[in-house]
Amino acid sequence: MSAADRSVARADARIDAPHHLRPDLACIAEWVPPESRVLDLGCGDGSLLAHLQTTRQCQGYGVEIDDAAVLSCMRRGVNVIQQNIEAGLGMFGAGQFDLVILSMAIQATHKTEHVLREMSEIGREGIVSFPNFGHWFHAWSILRGRMPVSREMPYQWYDTPNLHLSTIADFEDLLARLRLRVTGRAFLADGRRIAWAPSQRATQAIYRFRRV
Repeated sequence: MSAADRSVARADARIDAPHHLRPDLACIAEWVPPESRVLDLGCGDGSLLAHLQTTRQCQGYGVEIDDAAVLSCMRRGVNVIQQNIEAGLGMFGAGQFDLVILSMAIQATHKTEHVLREMSEIGREGIVSFPNFGHWFHAWSILRGRMPVSREMPYQWYDTPNLHLSTIADFEDLLARLRLRVTGRAFLADGRRIAWAPSQRATQAIYRFRRV
């Protein structure tokens, strides 16, 4: 069994998340070694980076486009750059970061392949979390003739920012096509880590990867 497979071969377990972190962010934080150089794309209010700075002495930057979120980052003492991540990350050098993180946002990107390639170029490893469109509830909603609305995808079909929804199998296929090797997997359902039948049971998937 590979190290990546061992990372999911465990019993269902609750994520002991700090109260200010979403469960997927708490899971991501567990993968970040102390004193790492971290780039958080679409960093929101900066809660993950602030947590990593305080608990793991990490250094890095957040990239965020929303004005209010940028202000929240500054109040937390997080270095933030106001930029659309799809406009390019050319201000960063190859291998500048140990980890490049994109949490619950890749489904809203237009140039998904380009974003993943850039993540793998400027970081030694990338981490992506996304809502699993293969969850049984989504299939059931479509069978009933309705687009699914859930906690991870809380939008109606006409106002959703999500452009490229993915199942777990589809995302793994894309990583393989881009020659990105999976180095870790985690699957969550309602904030709990799960091991069996993640393709149907997981509401969120989290992947760690690097260039082959």
